[in-house]
Amino acid sequence: MIRGHAQPGHRRKLRIGIVGCGKIADGHVEEIQKNPKAEAVAVCDLEPIMAEQIAVRYGICNHYSDFDRMLAAENLDVVHITTPPQSHLLLTEKAVAAGCHVYVEKPIALNYRDARKLIDTVETGGRKLTINYWPNFDPPGLALREVIERGVIGDVVHLESYLGYNLAGPFGEALLGDAGHWVHRLPGKLFQNTLDHVLNKISPFLTDEHPDIHAMAYRRRERLNQDSTDGLLDELRVMIQGRKVSAYATFCSHARPAGHFLRIYGTRSTMHVDYNSRTAVLDAEQTLPSAIGRLVPPFSQGWRYIRQGLRNVGMFRRNQFHYFSGMNRLISLFYDSILDDRPAPIEYGEILRVSAMMDEIFSQVYAGDGK
Repeated sequence: MIRGHAQPGHRRKLRIGIVGCGKIADGHVEEIQKNPKAEAVAVCDLEPIMAEQIAVRYGICNHYSDFDRMLAAENLDVVHITTPPQSHLLLTEKAVAAGCHVYVEKPIALNYRDARKLIDTVETGGRKLTINYWPNFDPPGLALREVIERGVIGDVVHLESYLGYNLAGPFGEALLGDAGHWVHRLPGKLFQNTLDHVLNKISPFLTDEHPDIHAMAYRRRERLNQDSTDGLLDELRVMIQGRKVSAYATFCSHARPAGHFLRIYGTRSTMHVDYNSRTAVLDAEQTLPSAIGRLVPPFSQGWRYIRQGLRNVGMFRRNQFHYFSGMNRLISLFYDSILDDRPAPIEYGEILRVSAMMDEIFSQVYAGDGK
């Protein structure tokens, strides 16, 4: 189950290593350090100063610039891979060969072929894997799971998954200001680095092996740099049709505020899940006749949002409302799946469906791109 020797009735902490010490690695380290069942013992980055700075800031004992050396020296149980996706397959192969389980950042790989190889590597090696779909484990994502399991939604008919993005924000400015940024080398460019958070809301419900996908993308911004950044599209609309379930997937860089939500339509109820405001609210029904019936739903809907706000206040007071609470829960569930030999918290089929949909979308919107 875990390597090393634990005394009867006592399980030692999982030894965690992190490869890739960019910005998202800070979030991983902070949530790992909150988990009593694990300890971050080593970090690695090709740039030695990047590994050293995160080790110093978080009090991690060892830092490396050579991944093979870290694996050989540290006897790790889990490796968090927080590098760009071009390296995910190779790093996973090395981690599994060293006996490690893998927690990987999205996107899982450059394409479906590599994603399939990556998961096959983990399964053949008898290890476990999960991917950092952390918003799905935030309170609104968990509330959605609960109403689905209780049958409140009924059969899912249609989904609308939306992600807004601010190109004027720190990451957007860095991306547009650097023609050599690694995102420009991805097959789907900006979309590929963000679209997981749109499609992973859809993949649990739209399980067809080959759904019909129609994608359209364009560049709305007007200011151009006269370099490779000009080829980056910034608006995406996708229609996905399965046998019984359909979906709209939207990525939008220009609408404000930059939202992140899922609207799920069922045969019994419709629900709006907002991952920014952390609300999951069922639509109010008109149950009274005539014009009177139209007076009541706004008040009923407003009260539902007030109750959600009060719940959020309660979580805030209990210190359960921090930004990466979803990542904290996902990490905890993944570590428990290792320690207790249970299935990983995200089905591999969901991950692969996201990867397959992304391949098809990018083949349509960047057709003839010469990538």
